[in-house]
Amino acid sequence: MSLLLVAVALAGCGAGDDGRADQTGSRPVTLALDFQPNAVHAGVYTATAEGLDRERGLALTVRAPSASTDSLKLLAAGRADLAIVDIHDLGLAREGGADVVGVGAIVQRPLAAVIAGPEVRRPRDLEGRRVGVTGLPSDDAVLTAVVAADGGDPDSVRRTTIGFSAVPSLVAGRVDAVVTFWNAEGVALRERGVRTREFRVDKFGAPRYPELVLATTGETLRARPGLVRDTIAALAAGTDQALADLPAAADRIAQASDGDPVLVTAQLEAVAPALEPPLELDRAALKRWARFDARFGILESPPEVEAAFPLLP
Repeated sequence: MSLLLVAVALAGCGAGDDGRADQTGSRPVTLALDFQPNAVHAGVYTATAEGLDRERGLALTVRAPSASTDSLKLLAAGRADLAIVDIHDLGLAREGGADVVGVGAIVQRPLAAVIAGPEVRRPRDLEGRRVGVTGLPSDDAVLTAVVAADGGDPDSVRRTTIGFSAVPSLVAGRVDAVVTFWNAEGVALRERGVRTREFRVDKFGAPRYPELVLATTGETLRARPGLVRDTIAALAAGTDQALADLPAAADRIAQASDGDPVLVTAQLEAVAPALEPPLELDRAALKRWARFDARFGILESPPEVEAAFPLLP
């Protein structure tokens, strides 16, 4: 059991700040995912399958949106109590005035990478080549950081917007490389037997920071801190249990996503080290993230980490 789990479990015990319960006596809580169920959500689905939410007086409902920014919209509309969000999206939302804060880390390192064909031996070989990007600002930042860190000229790279078709675009040879996620598309390419080279952003130009974070609104955190603490505890316990039995966790994700069990298992095995320590926030890492996002133009200025990721009351 992680130290965070012990701390928040003790802090949440007997919390009476929520004032509502379902017919079983559990407090309903809705969690919006950042995307369709995948390996990074192993702790979520293990928590619900094993009743780890009920052990903490919660009735957890999981909502899977169709796009990564939908979870923030659900939070803003009051249709979710907490959400898993991309850390860059959280920064952009706060910069736009949204009342959203981070309360936990789903993964402990960046998941973004530049994945290239085997002829690209190193990032600076991308000069003059075509690289597929989704169109999100973070993609340009990742590409710039990776190429520049290897002594290359990012401005000489030919960026091509491909949306979220990284795998088919690379397989078909429409681009020489793609900016995507090493834990998802990167694993999918390997499982298909496609030879690639992988340049992870935290090995080329970026610090280590949590790519995905658990978020809520400032209002929810102030009004229902016990609900937030107990949800963190349930998800941390779920992650610990998922890591202790990867095959069972992969099976749950495959069922939830109607996905290929073999691929899901490979993706979970790849991302498992990044899930530890479960839900813990590293404030030094968050400050490095804030500087990185401002330096590479994702955000206008470094966000105030203490305000974006406040200590739980």
